[in-house]
Amino acid sequence: MGIQHTKLKELAEKYRAGLCTAEELKQINACYNEFETNGYALPPAEEIDRASREAAQFVIGQIKEQQKESFPEQARYNKHSTLVPVRKKISQFVQYAAAAILLIFMGLGAYYYNLKPVKNTAVHVAQNDLGPGSNKAVLTLSNGRQISLNSAQNGNLAQQGGTVVHKTENGLVAYLVNALPGSPLLNNAAANFNTVTTPRGGQYQVILPDGTKAWLNSLSSIHFPVVFTGNERNVKTTGEVYFEVTKDKSKPFRVSSAGQTVTVLGTHFNIMAYRDEPEIITTLLEGSVRIAKDGQSKTLKPGEQAHVDQDIKVVSTDTEDAIAWKNGLTAFTDADLKTIMRKVSRWYDIEVKYQGNNSGRTFTGAISRRSNLSALFKILELNHIQYSLEGNTLIVKQ
Repeated sequence: MGIQHTKLKELAEKYRAGLCTAEELKQINACYNEFETNGYALPPAEEIDRASREAAQFVIGQIKEQQKESFPEQARYNKHSTLVPVRKKISQFVQYAAAAILLIFMGLGAYYYNLKPVKNTAVHVAQNDLGPGSNKAVLTLSNGRQISLNSAQNGNLAQQGGTVVHKTENGLVAYLVNALPGSPLLNNAAANFNTVTTPRGGQYQVILPDGTKAWLNSLSSIHFPVVFTGNERNVKTTGEVYFEVTKDKSKPFRVSSAGQTVTVLGTHFNIMAYRDEPEIITTLLEGSVRIAKDGQSKTLKPGEQAHVDQDIKVVSTDTEDAIAWKNGLTAFTDADLKTIMRKVSRWYDIEVKYQGNNSGRTFTGAISRRSNLSALFKILELNHIQYSLEGNTLIVKQ
């Protein structure tokens, strides 16, 4: 390759820290192009150990698969610079791809710095690999009846007043209001609340009675009326939920979660309010929202994120990173190991324990949510983090 592996490690560190010069970015581009031109060829077998080669090949394969499956209509690149997409739509994917390639560079570079590789655990992984999560959730009706959405047949699941609960062919639940405004059926239905809950390793999509779309990440829930009446549309959530709210200026849409209230008219935003996270994070992609908690309030603009603990702090952010989970990726940018593992544990339905000092290091990358847990193992190996999987418990050693 045109750049020495020791130089690649240095460039990777600077890229992750945002300190690359224009010339260094060109070098990274050239290196990525060379990988693509050579069919993502790696150094000769005698130069790196088997574990590193397999890990690098796996990550490269994930990049190529994600490019084909997630962005089939936009996956066209400028032939002179593969890090510059022809269409803006895939810019975030390219960023993840670059980050994954850089993880490979950093892993390979570590061997050229004479760091000892961790013990190859490939056999152990093959025996204990776990599959990813899937579309699964439980619907609890107002009368307490519970329906497993992943096993329920497509079609109408329940009739509540003037609202029909319908499971579609593509695996989502839609609330279809088929009564006229002012009808007694609607007034009666307004008193009925439903809850959709996802377990560990589950996700689901719901279309609310007003047409608002809600995507639930694992270990999440949404509680809502089967029809919205009056001057407000109020729902409650736990965990992480992404919303695309139907615009209705006469009826503000309000989301309550962990003591925080988000008020919108029509917008796209994501709320992460897991109990095991240190703060509630609300990310705005489109429109405007107002965040309120304990007498404080802040208004977000697109591209901003609110971090709520004792106070409300607003920062600029990469919005696509916040909703990567909805688009099929477990993504992390400058995240410590415990932050990453909290995401992993929810999606793969595992418990995580730690041995040794796991603080200080941060990581950037992405893993397809369709991948088995072994995808994570390979990246851990690349970064010389030891681990073992005992049943459904992942023990991380550092």
